[in-house]
Amino acid sequence: MLRIFSLVLTLMLAACATAPVAPVLQRNAQPELAPFAFSGRVAIRHDGERSSAGLHWTHHGADDEILILAPFGQTVARIHSDAHGVLLETSGKTYAEKDAETLTERVLGWHLPLSGMRYWVLALPAAGTDAVIERAENGQIKVMHQDGWEITYTRYAAQLPDSLPLRMTLFRDGMEMQLLIDEWEV
Repeated sequence: MLRIFSLVLTLMLAACATAPVAPVLQRNAQPELAPFAFSGRVAIRHDGERSSAGLHWTHHGADDEILILAPFGQTVARIHSDAHGVLLETSGKTYAEKDAETLTERVLGWHLPLSGMRYWVLALPAAGTDAVIERAENGQIKVMHQDGWEITYTRYAAQLPDSLPLRMTLFRDGMEMQLLIDEWEV
């Protein structure tokens, strides 16, 4: 009798369990204002050189903070962008510019298209410029061309049209950047 009760209780509890919900962004009139954060990895190939790092990005309004992490989690570089400009801190030095593209090109040797990426990581075209978009049957973006970049989305958190991407590749002028998102916070 106790075994049957345990089995019934187990089945009832299993029926109450729900599958984890895939992260989706609440779409509104100004998606760039929607706060988000994610942790993941980035691999870059540029001028015959390859590099990879961990990444933690926090976006809130006009402010972005990107931590570039070494394999064991220590911060190698910190990029902070707000309405006043961009700061990059690395190896005890701080560099400043008006935009991330110029700053990362000067300091890291490749440019981070931060102004577009804050949209592209959400599978949205950046505001203010035209984009050519190819969609999958379920409505998700497969490939987007914008500002000279080709952004290819190869994996999403779910099959829903507004699901957030988990894997994307950016190409431009011989540079390739692969972004793998391990965990979203929206």
